[in-house]
Amino acid sequence: MDIKPTVLIIEDEDAICNFISAILTSNQYQVVKAKTGKEGLSLFTSHVPDIVLLDLGLPDIDGTEILRQIREWSKTPVIVVSARGHEREKVSALDLGADDYIVKPFGTSELLARIRTAMRHSLQSAGTNASGEERVTIGELEIDYDKRTVSRAGERIHLTPIEYKILVLLSQNAGKVLTHDFIIREVWGVYTDESHTLRVNMANIRRKIEANPGAPKYILTEMGVGYRMVEEPVEK
Repeated sequence: MDIKPTVLIIEDEDAICNFISAILTSNQYQVVKAKTGKEGLSLFTSHVPDIVLLDLGLPDIDGTEILRQIREWSKTPVIVVSARGHEREKVSALDLGADDYIVKPFGTSELLARIRTAMRHSLQSAGTNASGEERVTIGELEIDYDKRTVSRAGERIHLTPIEYKILVLLSQNAGKVLTHDFIIREVWGVYTDESHTLRVNMANIRRKIEANPGAPKYILTEMGVGYRMVEEPVEK
C-alpha cells in the first residue's frame, strides 16, 4: 500500500474546506482539516503533513502569523489559498516563506498542479537521499522515495505517514547515529517533546520491517543516545 501524502487544510469556511478535501481525497491524498489557526498549528505538529493549504482570514490568528510560526522551524511546503488578491498580500506571504499563492475562486486542475509542483520542489530541495537516488536498498528492505513505498523481500509494508517520515530520515542518514532530540526536531518540530511518541513509533516500525523486532538488524538502538540505520543488514 502506497503512503498517501498528507495535506493539512487550515480554512474556516466549511464549504471551501469540504470542496478542497473532496478534491484531494479523490486524488489519493490524506486530508487533515482545521478551522482555526490554533487548531492548525496543533495539527501541524501532531500530524506532520507533507504540505499545508493555508487561508489568511482565520477567526483567531491571521494566516500570516501561522506562516511565520511554521517557518521558524519547518520547511514544509505552504500554499496560501486566500480571497485576498492584492499584490501586496501576495508579496507579503511569499516573503514570509509561502511556496505559492492561489486566489479564490480557483479551479481543481490548478490546485492539484500547484500542490504537485510545491511538493516536487520540496523534495528536490531536500534531496531524495545522500546520494541523490530515488530509492535505497538495505538487505531485503527497499524504500522508494519517489513512489513513497516500503517493501521487504518484495512484500509491500504499510506504514503511517509519521512512521514513513522517521524511516526516511534514518535511511537518508544510514550509518549515522541520530539522537532522540534530532529525530524529534526533524519530524515533529522544535517546540515539542515527543520522546514517548518516538519510542512507540519506533517499536511499530520495527514490528513491521524486522523479521525479529526483538533482535533488529536494520534499525539499531544506541543506548541513551538514539537510533542508527545500518548500511548493511546485521546478521543475528
